Amino acid sequence: MPGIGRGSAADMVSPARILVTGADGFVGRHLQATLEHAFPRALLLVDPFDLRDATAVEAAVAAGRPDACIHLAAIATLAAARLDEARCWDVNLHGTLRLANAILRHVPACQMLFVSSADAYGGGTGAPINEQVPLAPRNLYAATKAAADLALGALAGEGLRIVRLRPFNHTGPGQSADLVIPAFARQIARIAAGRQAPVLEVGQLETWRDFLDVRDVCSAYASCLRRSEALSPGEVLNIGSGKPRRIGDVLRELLDLAGIEAEVHSTAPRPRPEDVEYSCADASRVRALLDWIPALAWERTLVDVLADWHGRVAAGADA
Repeated sequence: MPGIGRGSAADMVSPARILVTGADGFVGRHLQATLEHAFPRALLLVDPFDLRDATAVEAAVAAGRPDACIHLAAIATLAAARLDEARCWDVNLHGTLRLANAILRHVPACQMLFVSSADAYGGGTGAPINEQVPLAPRNLYAATKAAADLALGALAGEGLRIVRLRPFNHTGPGQSADLVIPAFARQIARIAAGRQAPVLEVGQLETWRDFLDVRDVCSAYASCLRRSEALSPGEVLNIGSGKPRRIGDVLRELLDLAGIEAEVHSTAPRPRPEDVEYSCADASRVRALLDWIPALAWERTLVDVLADWHGRVAAGADA
């Protein structure tokens, strides 16, 4: 289990009741394990409710009475957002506000962590992005996240104890093949098992992304709860490695680790205006405030993702 960040006992907080929305998703499953390790006496409130249902949101907060809330639940990919634009806005913006306002009404002392997205920054300039860079989303998903991020910042002025987290790309075992690294790993595992010809169909390989292991991301979230007294209402924190990686190089690393030779066919269209070519985090603020640093080696992340997909392919669960 990655480290949670150090600090003196005097400035540590140990929440007793932690509400986690989206607990059954990729990040949520890893986060539950992290929180159980970090706060073994805490009650995790993970029963799902529909963020579009104001009555359900009110009831969950009023009954659970959390003293901390990590809000993960969202329409979390651009592809899913495009399938139903209205639903994406209702969940990502309005659902977030329903939750925040319910917290203000029923448990105003509750520390809320909102998991926003580095996509809200839009395109990078080749330099690391810090928290002062204006939000300039380039697509629907990013726009809904940016809108919720800004709205919650305004609610801090009305008493909401909110910290806005902007994680950059993260991956790890258990992630859907809708995302780039598990998509590569799935095909590599299928080739290794003889279920696919040694040809990889891929998208854009010339973009650069700042990747973290999901388990390190979850340790940062736990650190935010443990060190919440050091964070001002409305605080914004980037969660990233500070080391951009070219997508084509990540593919080469996965192939080398798997011992697989394959042709690579890129079907990527020309870059579109909404495409982000380069993204890298300046995560110096979270490291300074929380004494948090990533603990897992990049190679371990890739090995674990490959092992996960080898297991799924062997079990016939890779469809």
